[in-house]
Amino acid sequence: MTTELLRTPLHDWHVAHGGRMVDFAGWSMPVQYSSIVEEHHATRNAVGVFDISHMGRLQFFRPAATNFLDTIVTRRVTDMKRYQIRYGLICNEDGGILDDVLVYSGLPSEGAFSMVVNASNREKIVAWLSKQQSAFPNKQFLSFGDNTLYIAMFAVQGPKALEILQPLFVGYEATSAVDLAAIPYYRFTFGWLGSQSNNHTVSVSRTGYTGEDGFEIMCNSNEAADIWALVIAAANRVGGMACGLGARDTLRLEAAMPLYGHELSETINPIQAGLGFAVNLKDRRFIGSEALARFAVDKSQPVRIGLELAGKRVPRQGCPVLQNDTVVGEVTSGTFSPTLEKPIAMAYVQPAAQALGMKLQIDIRGTQHPATVMPLPFYSRKKD
Repeated sequence: MTTELLRTPLHDWHVAHGGRMVDFAGWSMPVQYSSIVEEHHATRNAVGVFDISHMGRLQFFRPAATNFLDTIVTRRVTDMKRYQIRYGLICNEDGGILDDVLVYSGLPSEGAFSMVVNASNREKIVAWLSKQQSAFPNKQFLSFGDNTLYIAMFAVQGPKALEILQPLFVGYEATSAVDLAAIPYYRFTFGWLGSQSNNHTVSVSRTGYTGEDGFEIMCNSNEAADIWALVIAAANRVGGMACGLGARDTLRLEAAMPLYGHELSETINPIQAGLGFAVNLKDRRFIGSEALARFAVDKSQPVRIGLELAGKRVPRQGCPVLQNDTVVGEVTSGTFSPTLEKPIAMAYVQPAAQALGMKLQIDIRGTQHPATVMPLPFYSRKKD
């Protein structure tokens, strides 16, 4: 039996503009329009616009929402201020990662929260949250819902992202354009985006998954096409373009951002993934916290590293990593970096094989290729 793929509100635009559509986590999504390399460079040098409406968007309401989320997420929630965003993880009792998430405080109103989850994990996380809610002591004061199909989301990323969005945005608490440059990273605001005669209600956050400065926009699905057209037109004027999931993957890999199903899974914990900054253990308990406290002092577990190769051969997920002909780990993601013009990869290796500058080998289809342990991220944008 064939299951029909879900479509974002921008699906028809993607098809009409040459998007090569693929099945991604049950959604029909554009992997590219022109070429992955062209879209990658457009994002690094100007601005790339990505439809990320396939990402799950959950909302939590009522007085117990704060305490409930604080028992779920590895990052502390109880001290979050309105308009603040925190990156965190949801773990099982054994400390394995169920998903990595963004928690928004005050969306859509004070005392409420929104959570962005990975498309591939949305149904799993919704079912898991429902189970946790049923066991929560104050469940009568808690409600949450899945708004993924009603809210669209897209990312505007690159050094010219601010330049193209600023003229289009007017904040709720102002009669003229709010200075988007003043919004700190991992903060968001509400307002209207569009022309003076045709404004659309949006939230705009200073977040992204490319290693560049940029913003992510949420809006009602029925207004997404109009907003997208405005942003794409502005991007085109400065050398930017619509970009697909292919460029999003090469960009995030250069920035060493983990991807669920590759660097993150239920058999990997946040400590070995290098995400200890997103685990707040002091003076709190959450699901998986006892296991993570043990992992925090365990120096024997495999850890995530970066690898750089000479030549053109690209390592892929599952390629063995060797040290003196002994397998010491496995590649989780690899690509040919358009920015660095060389193959790069992330892998989990035994502690003895993680030192910067160490020479290892990667087995690519039966042939060993020299690789060097490099610091992460591979790419960092130039900051003002």
